[in-house]
Amino acid sequence: MNSAEMTAKMASGNGFIAALDQSGGSTPKALAGYGIEAGAWTSEEEMFGLIHEMRSRIIRSAAFTGDKVIGAILFERTMDGSVDGKSVPQALLDKGVVPFIKIDKGLEDEADGVQLMKPMPTLDALLTRAVAKGIFGTKERSVIDAANPKGIAAVVDQQFEIGRQVLAHGLVPIIEPEVTISIPDKAAAEDILLAEIRKHLDEVPAGKQVMLKLTLPTKPNLYKPLIDDPRVMRVVALSGGYSRDDANAKLKQNVGMIASFSRALTEGLSAQQSDAEFDAALGSAIDSIFQASRVGGKVAA
Repeated sequence: MNSAEMTAKMASGNGFIAALDQSGGSTPKALAGYGIEAGAWTSEEEMFGLIHEMRSRIIRSAAFTGDKVIGAILFERTMDGSVDGKSVPQALLDKGVVPFIKIDKGLEDEADGVQLMKPMPTLDALLTRAVAKGIFGTKERSVIDAANPKGIAAVVDQQFEIGRQVLAHGLVPIIEPEVTISIPDKAAAEDILLAEIRKHLDEVPAGKQVMLKLTLPTKPNLYKPLIDDPRVMRVVALSGGYSRDDANAKLKQNVGMIASFSRALTEGLSAQQSDAEFDAALGSAIDSIFQASRVGGKVAA
């Protein structure tokens, strides 16, 4: 796929984005969910080798194709790795899947009810490498833990500042200000977040678009104004700790939103499964998330 074909697929393709970007802090939990406990590795390198094999198994599966999975988000190490002799981005492109890369370096300590992203002093170099490897876009995550207007404004300011840096390299940023699903004032936080995002969309350079990755909202269709905004290529949903069934049910209530699930995608997959069992479980997961992502919006159902 060339750049225009990837843009068309992300803007109007039926399907969802697979989040295959667990990093250092979340890798042990992801491996445990896959049936590999902490004692199975003795170094960070071995740990990342195991998670890379899990991701490779997903990518090479016959169930994982661009017919239903239109994009995939990679961890930096995964972008630099290979699957069956091909670079991971090329392996995805060969299957019709648009590659993205997670660029944030983790989160700062909480302040004003939020966690901002840590500094990224080498971001320009990473973005240059990503372009050379055929990457289409980026993903950068912050966390909102309270309906604190000051904190949420700071999160959105930082997200769009990084987004402009990404756009300057010709890549499309997925802006991800995650609202924690368990907080008591989640609905209020989402109202504040929506207002802040709408203000910042005016800063998107002419002719450019961003994507948004947002927690499934308490109020269905809260983010419809963002879905309909011409400066937004796509609004995708994170599962945020919901089970796959719960995440799919909530996604179906939000017209035009598509999934970008991580844990909800890999739920039920196991290192102990045969290839046939693995492919069947992954295929079932993909089918259910695909159907939940086909509810109206910018793309006809």
